[in-house]
Amino acid sequence: MILVTVGTQLTFDRLIRAVESWAQAQGRTDLVFQTGKGGYKPSIGKVCEFIGPVELDRMISEAELVIGHAGIGTIISRLSLSKPIVVMPRLYALGEHRNDHQKATVAHMRHMPGVVVADDEQALAEAINTARGLADRIEFPCEAQQQLTDYIRQRVL
Repeated sequence: MILVTVGTQLTFDRLIRAVESWAQAQGRTDLVFQTGKGGYKPSIGKVCEFIGPVELDRMISEAELVIGHAGIGTIISRLSLSKPIVVMPRLYALGEHRNDHQKATVAHMRHMPGVVVADDEQALAEAINTARGLADRIEFPCEAQQQLTDYIRQRVL
């Protein structure tokens, strides 16, 4: 199963539509889409507006792959469970967020083990295929965790 999540604050129809298109081309229907309230509802897979944290952790544990927006919480929670993740940043210019902080996030996360970045929907299919080729379990190195913690502290404090 492939889990697609857009987080809890905003919809991200561009990501949902691009994953749906990839899945249809691959003949895949074993997807779970968490779309957000009022988001685009794909014609394949299971669709949920919201998935609670306990259920989400269970789904991540069972998922072959997680695909999501480039929210820091989404990335950290997936890597902490040693699952590869494909992320695509929301773009301010397209009205998907209030600024381009997700572009900054992927710039810093791009080379972390288990994180595969798709800068836009045209790059998404290749990113998904790359992530599917990764080992089933991704180790989250301690030094990467420290670098990430330091980066977050600099931005938040």
